This record gives sequence, structure tokens and C-alpha cells, in this order.
Amino acid sequence: MQALNCSAAVPALLSTEALVGLIFLLTILMVAAGAVIAVQSRWLVRSVAGLALCFTGVAGLYYFLLSPFLAMMQMLIYVGAVSILIAFGIMMVTQAGSDSTIRRNYSALAGPIGLSVAMLFFAAFTVLAIATPWQAQPQQAQGTTRDLGMALLGPHVLIFELISIVLLMAIIGALVLAQRGRNRERGA
Repeated sequence: MQALNCSAAVPALLSTEALVGLIFLLTILMVAAGAVIAVQSRWLVRSVAGLALCFTGVAGLYYFLLSPFLAMMQMLIYVGAVSILIAFGIMMVTQAGSDSTIRRNYSALAGPIGLSVAMLFFAAFTVLAIATPWQAQPQQAQGTTRDLGMALLGPHVLIFELISIVLLMAIIGALVLAQRGRNRERGA
């Protein structure tokens, strides 16, 4: 995979750089749209679909960061496993013919407080990004899958184990949701 060349000249509209930039912007829009759908949808199944769309966009961002292995792991673990487990839990809990909309009891201050906290974080990260003296990193090895595997099972074994814990929590959450649904059907 070839590194992106960031030159000072503005690329032509139909050039490779412009197409890559357009695909990058579409990937960012996919992440944002998926997150909005996941949070704002009234239907649980649509929320899970939005979550899967957001996870897919994050995998695309990993690919743009020149890490195809992490992109594949994102697709495999989060899109494949976690989203499917959440959908499975929803199917186990939801009764046929029932109204499966989410009932929300929001405070009138929840939206403005959330928006102000998000704007505060955005402003802080923007100031931090502008004030940081960015330096080019020296070119390192290509980073083969073998090298990444050795790093994950060597000095970064904790991160690898945390991924497995996320999967375990998703499985346990799906089982708890399924058990609650069964108890609700029995009238317990």
C-alpha cells in the first residue's frame, strides 16, 4: 500500500488525490451518519444498523490510516460479532407483535448539557491540534501482519486481551437481555 502524498498544489477535480479525498470525506460522513442513526432512531433494529454503519466507517478510517489489519479486525470484531450479538439480543427480547419503540425519559437539560460538553471537547481538541508542533515521523518498517501479530502478542498483549474482554461483555450482555426477555414472557 502506498502512502498518501500531501502536496501543496491543489489536485485536479478528476485526479487520484481528489478521488481519495472524496472517498475519505464519504467515510467520515458514514461514521457520523451511523452514529446519529444509532443514537436518534426510535427502533432498536435501526439503531443496531446505524451502529454497524458507524463501525464500518471506522474500519474505513483505519484503512486510510494505512492499517488494513486493524480495518479487518474492526469489521470482524465490531461489525461482525458485536453488532450481530446486539441484534441477536434484541430478537430474543422483543416479543412478536409488540411495540418495539424505545421509550425515553429525557430531562429538558440533557440536550443542551450534552451539546455544550461536546462543543467544549471540540474546542479543546482544536486548540490542542493547532498549538501542537507537528513533526514528520521517520519512515519505519513496512509493518507486515507478522510484525503486527508479534507486537500484539508481545509488548501490546494487554490491548489484545482487552479486545477479547469487549467480545465477552457483548456475549454476556446478549445473554442477560435474552434472559430478561424470557422472564418477562413468563410473567416473573
